[in-house]
Amino acid sequence: MLDDQLKTQLGAYLERVTQPFELVASLDDSETARDMRSLLETIQSLRSDKIALRLDGNDARKPSFTVQRTGTNTQLRFAGLPLGHEFTSLVLALLWTGGHPPKVEQDLIDQIKALDGDYQFEVFMGLDCHNCPDVVQALSLMAVLNPRVQTVVIEGNAFHKEVTEREIMAVPMVFLNGEVFGAGRMSLEEIVAKLDTGAAAREGAKLSAKDPYDVLIVGGGPAGAAAAVYAARKGIRTGVAAERFGGQVNDTLGIENYISIVETDGPKFAANLEAHVRAYEVDIMNLQRADKLVPATEPGGLVQVQLANGGVLKGKTVILSTGARWRNVNVPGEAEYRNKGVAYCPHCDGPLFKGKRVSVIGGGNSGVEAAIDLAGIVSHVTLVEFADQLKADAVLVRKLLSLPNVTVHTNAQTTEITGADGKVNGLRYKDRATGAEHLVALEGVFVQIGLVPNTEWLKGTVELSKHGEIIVDARGQTSVPGVFAAGDVTTTPYKQIVIAAGEGAKAALSAFDHLIRSSAPVGA
Repeated sequence: MLDDQLKTQLGAYLERVTQPFELVASLDDSETARDMRSLLETIQSLRSDKIALRLDGNDARKPSFTVQRTGTNTQLRFAGLPLGHEFTSLVLALLWTGGHPPKVEQDLIDQIKALDGDYQFEVFMGLDCHNCPDVVQALSLMAVLNPRVQTVVIEGNAFHKEVTEREIMAVPMVFLNGEVFGAGRMSLEEIVAKLDTGAAAREGAKLSAKDPYDVLIVGGGPAGAAAAVYAARKGIRTGVAAERFGGQVNDTLGIENYISIVETDGPKFAANLEAHVRAYEVDIMNLQRADKLVPATEPGGLVQVQLANGGVLKGKTVILSTGARWRNVNVPGEAEYRNKGVAYCPHCDGPLFKGKRVSVIGGGNSGVEAAIDLAGIVSHVTLVEFADQLKADAVLVRKLLSLPNVTVHTNAQTTEITGADGKVNGLRYKDRATGAEHLVALEGVFVQIGLVPNTEWLKGTVELSKHGEIIVDARGQTSVPGVFAAGDVTTTPYKQIVIAAGEGAKAALSAFDHLIRSSAPVGA
């Protein structure tokens, strides 16, 4: 199962195991079960003094195996093979069960251990899903830390019948005690906050007690991270309040145009952004959604940012870098069938539509790239573009048109996503030239029509463009004194990671300049 290099790496990791645990396998006669047994035997052989292997498990979901610390009631099970993106999740589960401490704040660990209730989680994941590991690792750690949390990690392809019966059409998909708990990327903090209903109020009070910042940054994507680094390097008090550190980058698979980095992926890039910021004395406040901006009432006064949990943060200057999100097509059926055939991440959810018919709405780079990727998985792709021609790069268009299982409709307006029995069964569009209505029978729709800025909370405070973007000048200054903005949320053209980072750095330098000038003695 594992090559020699991977075995060597795994063996080095397992040297960190300090407490004994056992692997208990429930196997059948499938090829996956044979591969699972081989994997488990390899793991056990690499640290036989601490890891025991039993093959007498009798769980109904086969093949599967538990990871259980000796003398405890740890309830963590992997159903199917946790390879691909999930191999790291398996390694971490082994280390945590074996006593190696997780890289998690002690306050959060204590909060997990104190959860009052019985929680039976099932998380369906795909081996090619880059959003899944965060959720799998979060729920695995919870099961290791709290005996009242049971977690089963289920590889969708190995249990395709169950996926079909439970109508799972997006991963990661999480069930709690048999009911849908959530879909898509979720962090450990988000999951715990959802379970601990009193956490938000406690967190809000804690944040309100913080001293004012010289620079308060709202948003933790490339722009916010760059702003934080540049501000912190000036030796001033810097804080970052982010709903999700990394922002939209977390949902990007391949990054090949960030100068000096030949190739990386979004989750890794986002993790590196956070690591770089944490290398400085920056107060990072994650999972914080801003609700309102309150400008200073007098020159040199404090700007306030009110948060959804009731907390209030204060800054001498504020940098807005809340980024953007996927744009909805806003037609009947989109909201109703989200995660039931309507999807936004072809890399995550594409494998769930293997052999089926899907549509991609959008003919820009993201739409055409999605159609190309999906064409290698599904039986047929229908791409629908509103404009009279595809807007993607010529090389991508040529590749798309060369594929035998792709149909392209330009000058086509999507009017409805249809469905029956709780899931998508078609897409209706209108030919804008003739007015003729068409219905395409299919099982999935991937929406890829660009981004919308996250500025709803700013209406009435800073000046916005007709597209909802924050209007900024060449220095990143907004219409409100002491408030700057950077990245995809602004009117700066070309929504690219490298541009957002540069704009974040510029906004931080502008904020620092503002601080110097506003604090200079009168007459100086």
